[in-house]
Amino acid sequence: MAAVERLQPGAMETTKTTGSEGTVGCVVKSHGNEDDRAGDDDGDVTMSRPRAVVQTLACERKPFCEGFALWRSIGRPELQELDPILSFDEFEFSAPAGFPDHPHRGFENVTYMLEGGISYHDFSGHKGTISTGDVQWLTAGRGVVHAEMPAGQGVQRGVNIWINLSAADKMVQPRYQDLASHDIPAVTADGVTVKVIAGECLRTRSPLRPGTPALCLDVALRPGARLRQPVPRGWSACAYVIHGEAAFVDGSSTTVVAAAARTLVVFGGDGDGVEVRAGQADDAAGQGQGARVMLVAARPHGEAVVRDGPFVMSTREEVEQAREDYRRRRNGFEMADGWTSDHASTVAMR
Repeated sequence: MAAVERLQPGAMETTKTTGSEGTVGCVVKSHGNEDDRAGDDDGDVTMSRPRAVVQTLACERKPFCEGFALWRSIGRPELQELDPILSFDEFEFSAPAGFPDHPHRGFENVTYMLEGGISYHDFSGHKGTISTGDVQWLTAGRGVVHAEMPAGQGVQRGVNIWINLSAADKMVQPRYQDLASHDIPAVTADGVTVKVIAGECLRTRSPLRPGTPALCLDVALRPGARLRQPVPRGWSACAYVIHGEAAFVDGSSTTVVAAAARTLVVFGGDGDGVEVRAGQADDAAGQGQGARVMLVAARPHGEAVVRDGPFVMSTREEVEQAREDYRRRRNGFEMADGWTSDHASTVAMR
């Protein structure tokens, strides 16, 4: 049965450092999986070289149906996936749109609200609303059936990310990890404010424990501020500019790559971190909009991926099995037998 979990932080220490020119960075001491470490033998993770920028993608608003539109950055022809990140969307959601009762299997579904809220209800009885600044990290595992609807009048806006589970974890028990905005750890230093949704930054670590090791940060930078964030070697990494204009140091050079709002920046694997900056104040009064960026990274699986609608598995046979299990209400979908959500009367999306 899916349930809300609030897990305690594990054994990881971080130490904030402030470098030259007001750069904010951190040193991370990890006692986790060896594959997630970078640095010397005692587990210290320090950023010595920013990763190169290998791709930038401007995102356009695409209406999906009446009341729903998205800006898709991952899951499009130019970037079908960034192992293990399967999709990355900023979305707008309002009535009459809705996602009535539907299944998932084999991946994690992350919803982070920027404005407004979404109400949800699943076949285990888990229900509620995530509002502005809240996050829901749903590990669908072997099977979840739920509904998602706009929680109020007007436009609800947020970010939705699908993260693949490894073949070994695709049939784990489902798990919800919900954090209200005031429970997401936040830290401010030298013009940078970071909400640590998953992973750690600036001596601050999220209590969330993703099924696939991941980093997810909501970074707000005042004009002229910058952040140097370590990212484990071998992890896939990207940044999405929510608003303003950000610049990313391109590898070991002094070159920076500018990215406007609703642009995805993809990083190569040749460095051990990401450096992001906001532009300088643009008028005599020292005013400027700064930038807001979502930085996301995760450990890749290097495995085959077969996707079909709400199911993400490793083989075509497993996808067909998932559809049959859902149809017959078995092998993880038993609770869907005879169940309908509180939102079942809402007109389904087409």
